[in-house]
Amino acid sequence: MVYELAVINQFLTDMMLPFMRISGLFATMIGMSAKSISPTVRGLLTVMLALIIMPVVPPVPVENLVSIGTFVIAAKEVLIGVGIGFISMMVLNTFVLAGQIIAMQTGLGFASIVDPVNGINVPAVGQFYLILATLLFWTLDGHLAMIEMVVISFEAFPIVGSWWTGQQLLDIVHWGSWMFVASVTLSLAPIVSLLIVNLAFGIMTKAAPQLNIFSIGFSIAQMMGLTIIWITLSNFTMHFNELWERALQFMCELLAVCPT
Repeated sequence: MVYELAVINQFLTDMMLPFMRISGLFATMIGMSAKSISPTVRGLLTVMLALIIMPVVPPVPVENLVSIGTFVIAAKEVLIGVGIGFISMMVLNTFVLAGQIIAMQTGLGFASIVDPVNGINVPAVGQFYLILATLLFWTLDGHLAMIEMVVISFEAFPIVGSWWTGQQLLDIVHWGSWMFVASVTLSLAPIVSLLIVNLAFGIMTKAAPQLNIFSIGFSIAQMMGLTIIWITLSNFTMHFNELWERALQFMCELLAVCPT
């Protein structure tokens, strides 16, 4: 059996362009973008999804596979996937930032471990929130929702059609600001509680100056911080559900098509 060069180029093009968009998604998506995920595993999953999606994507006529025009189209596909995955990553970073705020307020910030997602040292509380948020993401089938979004994106942004407009890019950037608002909201109860504890330390110092507040205050603040984290942990799922639903709604608005 003999295949013409045009047939081979068309097959490679139809597989490579969806592959690039899915690669951009996996490069920034929750869970798949972690440094602990082997590049080989990520690449095999991307190839598998590209082969599955390829039959439903209209073929793109390309005369020369190795050309500047094809490179520009591939770069555009990567940016579309990165934009979709960036929205989910901001959801995860919200809880990491909230954990860092709580750790600094409770004196637990000195205990730091390596973040497998970003490869940097973060407080242990932030890492704890990162693990919880990632587990909730997989439990709520967030990975399936992200795959569904990238499939829908081929209808909203065809390979040879339009892509992100200036307003959509601005909306994605503004979405990143929600990370700071939501993280402060999540850590508001521990911050207020620790503020009350610090005010109690001030009253103790004024009433009994002979007490060395610097020696006992640090350990008490840590114990109170752990207690407050344990008490407010029941609200973690509620905050994640609300933020994840908001992220899904935002992705639907960007793609102009919502899944049924």
